[in-house]
Amino acid sequence: MNFRFFILSGLSLALCSASWARDYVSMKGSSTVFPFATIVAEQLGKNPSIKTPVVEAGGSSVGKKGVCDGTGTQFVDIGNASSRMKKKELAFCEKNDVKLTEIKVGYDGIVVANSKKGKRLIISRADLAKALTAEVPNEAGIAFVPNYYEKWSDIKPLLPDVPIKVYGPPTTSGTRASFAEMINQKSYCGTDSVAKRLSQARGDKKGKKCRAMRTDGAYVEAGEQDNLIVQKLKEDPTAYGIFGFSYLDQNSDTMQGAVLDEIAPTFSDIASGKYKASRALYFYVKHSHIGVVPGIKDYMEEWTRHWGDDGALADAGMIPMSKDERAKFKKAMTDLPVLVMDNLSK
Repeated sequence: MNFRFFILSGLSLALCSASWARDYVSMKGSSTVFPFATIVAEQLGKNPSIKTPVVEAGGSSVGKKGVCDGTGTQFVDIGNASSRMKKKELAFCEKNDVKLTEIKVGYDGIVVANSKKGKRLIISRADLAKALTAEVPNEAGIAFVPNYYEKWSDIKPLLPDVPIKVYGPPTTSGTRASFAEMINQKSYCGTDSVAKRLSQARGDKKGKKCRAMRTDGAYVEAGEQDNLIVQKLKEDPTAYGIFGFSYLDQNSDTMQGAVLDEIAPTFSDIASGKYKASRALYFYVKHSHIGVVPGIKDYMEEWTRHWGDDGALADAGMIPMSKDERAKFKKAMTDLPVLVMDNLSK
């Protein structure tokens, strides 16, 4: 008998044996994807022959690492993410002999929101970055220094005359990673002439060091549960919070979204691309668990029943993909193309 075949057969048998201890789909990851994945899981659970998948939050990096940790039912089958997998994250997968297929499911806007009892923030993306990035140019414009802005009005007189206090997600969050890249890095250090010049002077041509968020109390890490941020904003009308558009949509009776570069975060403007602070949502499915853990293919197919323009996911605040993209990723659910390094950024 071929020795390699014997080892692989043994691994498959071990996984099959372990699967009897878990006969449902298990996933974790992005708090932004969480409510959408939960809707799909609950819809699938209406089928009496399939157990309702278990969905956990924890952050995009937790989901991507979790699905890459290894093969066996002690590991999750699917990792949810609101930021795309990086090469170093896929390298961890490859180290553990885990193969994945990437499935994009839709889009979401990143909003800065506050209570309707407070003053709505009308601000440019560059000025928003000035409020939250860890370092800004000094007044002479010759060096980066720790962020010294205390009030929004210190940045521009017409901004709210209240202390800068923004609740947001931790470093494990894809929402935070996307915000830091789109706002701090690209909309400020990538376009502001002074910040761009100083970034290049310190050997940071792409401005990646600008992604670091303040740690002096102006930016407050509030965990991965966006509903907790909403609750804090209801209690403090002078504070603002960063989370996915769906949470604003679900709380539109009490919350208002900041206007960024003259565009408010609305379903139509996020879908059209006018609202610039938006990103794609993904899940990553593990090949070695498909066909072993029951329900994985059914779960993927269930997404296709609800991700259209008038589906349950759009009703919950997710921005649908185009018909062509939906067709592309529906096909990927069947073909299961392996995610490879050449398709990813650093």
